[in-house]
Amino acid sequence: MEIPASTLRRGGRRAAVALVAIATGLSVPGVIAPSAAAVPTAPALPADPGDSTKYDQLSKQIAKLDKAYGGDLAKLRDAQYAAKKALDKAKVLQSDLIKARDLVAQLAANQYMMNGEDPSVSVLSSDNPSDVLNSAGLISHLARNKAARVDQIQKLIDEQEQARKEAQKKVDELRKEIKDLLAKKAEIRTLVKKYKPESPSAGMGGVTPRMLKVKNTLDVEFGPFPLIGCVRYTGDPQDHGTGHACDFMVTTGGAMATGSAQRLGDQAAQYAITHASRLGVKYVIWRQRIYDMRSPGWRFMENRGGATANHYDHVHISVF
Repeated sequence: MEIPASTLRRGGRRAAVALVAIATGLSVPGVIAPSAAAVPTAPALPADPGDSTKYDQLSKQIAKLDKAYGGDLAKLRDAQYAAKKALDKAKVLQSDLIKARDLVAQLAANQYMMNGEDPSVSVLSSDNPSDVLNSAGLISHLARNKAARVDQIQKLIDEQEQARKEAQKKVDELRKEIKDLLAKKAEIRTLVKKYKPESPSAGMGGVTPRMLKVKNTLDVEFGPFPLIGCVRYTGDPQDHGTGHACDFMVTTGGAMATGSAQRLGDQAAQYAITHASRLGVKYVIWRQRIYDMRSPGWRFMENRGGATANHYDHVHISVF
């Protein structure tokens, strides 16, 4: 609901100063702020909205574990991806919250200097409000009246706090994944030693002899597949970049596998797991789940968006 300019001008100086206090979290002598029930105050923002320092430390630990535990720890990398995504969201929301607070304080200060003339009136009547306020999308509700501005800040506070807790949760989950792997250090190193490192190849498309054997075996058992893709260097290639992985496509055009195509993927994935010891399989990814021989059992992965990114149209197999 629009507030008439005449209403906005009444008590403009005192309301403006009160609004500055609300927006910035400061107390202003001689100004009675609205009750806590009506207008929630803005708490101080944490310097680190999701414990980025702990995340950075864990990331360095992952890089060391990759080398010691037989190469790409995709299961661990997925937990790292989830933590990074949550941290980024928390940081963006904190930035939005700071901008919203600054904007409210600026509008209130302008109102005070204009003898109670609320600048939102000129913004709303402008032919192009975005020229007046660059963050029009962010503060669309803030520009209408004081109560709406404060409500928007409270909404951002709630969202930022939820994002911060989610980021901390994901970082803790990442730490747990690392702890679990460290507890299996001897077992994993024994497993890795079983598979002698292989030399890079030429004339076989760049795949290692072990990966070539897996590719040929699955092709004989379940092929022909619509396509088998192995070596690539674009995007986030991981084991594909070193010839230690192949993607066994069960559909084309990015279509999610159903019916017989899904059964084909199920069979290929299970075969690779069942015969992992003989073939030297390191891990299998299929239908947004990963099965890592260094930490056996299916585990759901983060949503990467799309059937291909989430491995709903192909089975990914990596070898030691």
